[in-house]
Amino acid sequence: MKIAIPVTGERHVAGHAGQARNWLLYDCVPGTPLPAPNAITLAREQVLHHFEDDGPHPLDGVEVVIAASAGDGFVRHMAKRGAEVLLTGEQQPDDALARILAGEALPDPRFDITTTLCKIRDLFSRH
Repeated sequence: MKIAIPVTGERHVAGHAGQARNWLLYDCVPGTPLPAPNAITLAREQVLHHFEDDGPHPLDGVEVVIAASAGDGFVRHMAKRGAEVLLTGEQQPDDALARILAGEALPDPRFDITTTLCKIRDLFSRH
C-alpha cells in the first residue's frame, strides 16, 4: 500500500496538501516494520493544485494521503486518482503512519483559518 504525506521543511505533516511540493512516499507492507520513506519534491507544474492530469505523476498509485489540511477540491481530485485523504493533527509523519497501519484513529486536525478560505475557493475548482 502506497501512502503519501506532504511535509514542511522541518518534516512535519503539512497542510494545504494541494499546494505541497515536498512529500514522503511510503510503500507499506502490512505486518512489517515501517519502511523508510522516499522523499519527493514536485516541480511547480506537478503540484496537485496546478497539475492538469495530462500525464504520469510522481504520486501515481498512492492509495492514502495523510495531511494536516486539504480543501474539498483536493479531496475530490485525489478520489478521482484512487486515493483516500485522511486529515490529522499529528505532526510527525512516522507517528501518523504507524497509527494508520495499526488501525488506530488519527488525532483530529487543528483549526486552520486558511482551510476555510480554501473551501470557498474550492467551490469554483475544476476538480
